[in-house]
Amino acid sequence: MPFKIEAFQNRYLRPGQTRVDAILQVTAPEDIVAKAAQLVVGFIVDKSGSMSGDRIGAVKSAVERSIAMLDPDAWFFVVAFDSTAQVVVRESKATLPRKLAAAQALSSLAAAGGTAMSTGLSAARQIFARAPDAIRQAVFLTDGKNESEQPDHVAAELERCEGLFQCDCWGVGTDWRVGEVQEISQKLLGKASLIQDSAGIDAAFRAAMEKASQKALKDVALRLWTPQGAEIVFLKQVNPTIEELTNRGRVVSAQVKEYRTGAWSGGERRDFHVAVEVLPGDVNEEVLAARPSVAYLAPDTSGGWVAHEDKPPEGRLFASWTAEGTLSARIDDRVAHYIGQDELASAIKDGLEQREKGNLAAATQFLGRAVKIAHASKNLAMTQRLARVVEVVDPSQGTVRLKKDVKKAATMELELESATTKHIQGDGSTGDAGSGQ
Repeated sequence: MPFKIEAFQNRYLRPGQTRVDAILQVTAPEDIVAKAAQLVVGFIVDKSGSMSGDRIGAVKSAVERSIAMLDPDAWFFVVAFDSTAQVVVRESKATLPRKLAAAQALSSLAAAGGTAMSTGLSAARQIFARAPDAIRQAVFLTDGKNESEQPDHVAAELERCEGLFQCDCWGVGTDWRVGEVQEISQKLLGKASLIQDSAGIDAAFRAAMEKASQKALKDVALRLWTPQGAEIVFLKQVNPTIEELTNRGRVVSAQVKEYRTGAWSGGERRDFHVAVEVLPGDVNEEVLAARPSVAYLAPDTSGGWVAHEDKPPEGRLFASWTAEGTLSARIDDRVAHYIGQDELASAIKDGLEQREKGNLAAATQFLGRAVKIAHASKNLAMTQRLARVVEVVDPSQGTVRLKKDVKKAATMELELESATTKHIQGDGSTGDAGSGQ
């Protein structure tokens, strides 16, 4: 069964209009068996001095239990970092003896020293590089600021890591910087999340193992063919999270660009917002504006990978010029919905930035707009997160008051989750978030 791509757009443009906006709903084949794909999971954990006590103990326990969950055919390793990195467990197949040996090695892990995140990423990269044919997933955890190295060390290391493995990240407590951890997750096609205390580490890691074990398709890339003279304005993933992909495009040919999206699970669905600038046409003229396809590697029966490219005709985008104003004025429900979710994320970001700077009037205005959008799109989860930061007077109008005493964890979680969106269902209503990356 191939990938499905469904396009949602209003193809009608008024004379002189040249921009086509559409939502591409992309769904992976459901009949892919995850166990047929080789999986390597790497744990990259902070062991700096701030991790001492309950935190390092919880990490050791969570990593041990996560390794125990892995299929015997999977591989794993553990890297711990402070100002330098230590390979605690070398890459090992997840057999029972190796799982027991890993538990023994983890028992001696102690917390001390500073924090240099690039060292942990570098050590993991070198191990992942030895498994080029595997689905490679990292789990990264820290509790502090990256204070033992220059910030550009992480940026340089992420350039080396990009495309080699994916990485979901967690910060424990509230003494770490959201931007530092998000930089890692965004560059490595993952998600950054907050764990409020040590007790939550085990559940977070177990969920990460369940998600990693479902990955079955490797190096999935969304490709966009455009006719001569047309130009891709932008491409964003808009569900389950908002991710800017425009600058990640790679030229395949003169008229085709591809955008890497990492490994997918069978049946996984993601939505993308694409905007294409086309050459102007005459009234009653129709042209093909873009033809999307999905390139990926799927496992074969021998344990290797086979390259595929699926080109479902349902994904094609068109531009049709009309003098009928009622046709060209329409906005597709899905396009409108995800534009709103993008505006919601921006309003939260701007509101929290203004709050941090002490510009309370501006913060109130931005966060009030965020409440209004969240309420209108029935994004209950985001509405609840916003209510921990502002007092909601009238959600339909976006009337709010800033709360004086707000827990730092509430603002951090709101910032981290601001790009998590609600998907829109076939009847135009919103539903639960998509199946995750």
